[in-house]
Amino acid sequence: MTGAPLTVAIVAGESSGDLLGADLIAALKVESGRQIALVGVGGPALSEQGLTSLFHFSEIAIMGFVAVVKKLPRLLSLIGRTADAIIAARPDVLIIIDSPDFTHRVAKKVRKALPDLPVVNYVCPSVWAWKEYRAPAMRAYVDHVLAVLPFEPEAMARLDGPPTTYIGHRLRALPELLQVRETLIERRRGMVSEVSNILLLPGSRNHEIRRLLPIFGETIKVLASRGTHCRLLLATVPYQQESVRELTQGWQQQPEIFVGEAAKWQAFAEADVALAASGTVLLELALAGIPTISTYKTDVLIRMVLARIKAWSGALPNLIADYPVVPEYFDEFIRPTALARWLERLGTDTPDRAAMLTGFQEVFDRMATERAPGEHGAAIILDLLHNKKTGHS
Repeated sequence: MTGAPLTVAIVAGESSGDLLGADLIAALKVESGRQIALVGVGGPALSEQGLTSLFHFSEIAIMGFVAVVKKLPRLLSLIGRTADAIIAARPDVLIIIDSPDFTHRVAKKVRKALPDLPVVNYVCPSVWAWKEYRAPAMRAYVDHVLAVLPFEPEAMARLDGPPTTYIGHRLRALPELLQVRETLIERRRGMVSEVSNILLLPGSRNHEIRRLLPIFGETIKVLASRGTHCRLLLATVPYQQESVRELTQGWQQQPEIFVGEAAKWQAFAEADVALAASGTVLLELALAGIPTISTYKTDVLIRMVLARIKAWSGALPNLIADYPVVPEYFDEFIRPTALARWLERLGTDTPDRAAMLTGFQEVFDRMATERAPGEHGAAIILDLLHNKKTGHS
């Protein structure tokens, strides 16, 4: 490698952010042709790129108001510790990834101490969904946003946020997902008139699983009462498999449980239709081409602020396609009787299924990019550094 080493500060608070960060750093090494020294917070993927994390990144992998409030004293301590370490390292650039409750507070502290340090935000906060005032506020401490959803640059421009570029989403080029997609396209040619394989995805968080699995079980009972008999595939993460087994042990029909990432893709490849918790998994299903229904049970504090949520849909495929593709059921509006009928319609060769697959193809096409996300992001970062060096804005 040539040239002086680059010192990059990076803060990633979720497993997905750790993977995105590692991909970006790997591309930055190639694009710059320079050695890179890392400081900050990350997980195993960033560790492989050379980061010694200041603390275990799971400490900031939190979601929801209740979780944030409970951990607030510890979070404030970690924010200060992270900012101080970055300021002491005097890096060439700061990259913050997702987890805005944590990473943005770090960025504000660092910007105050190092006002000329370029700050890049990878994964746009959902300012288009709620708390829109955050977008213009970000201009004070973020120089560029690397977006992973194609509608976000327009949304950030409309809200007067920092410059934003859609660089692509890792799922769009994920080999495992693309293999599933090809398998399902081939299988679809022999589509039958009866529902056969139903994929159940109750989420990865404990509260999601405990709220949704009983509803999923009732839905399966409704299907059986209507004469629809099928194979059940349930995908979960290793640390939740015992809860899943406990919650399904009383079901009339036992699901086949697929544990871990590799097993999840196997279940995807065998599925005709899915019943899922709202979240990123809906995008995985859309890109793979598996018709699905979205469900979610919110906690009490989220229900209190529902009126402030601006997004017209909670399903990413719908937001990307810009029209309702996936049916959504929340809280008291979740009816197993409705879910069962949707599964019958989407799991067989019907106009409803064909319309959803057409929408999923549109999502797939809209998310296409000419360059890999890491390469594109690295090029933007190097451009920022060049402009800083030459005095251009």
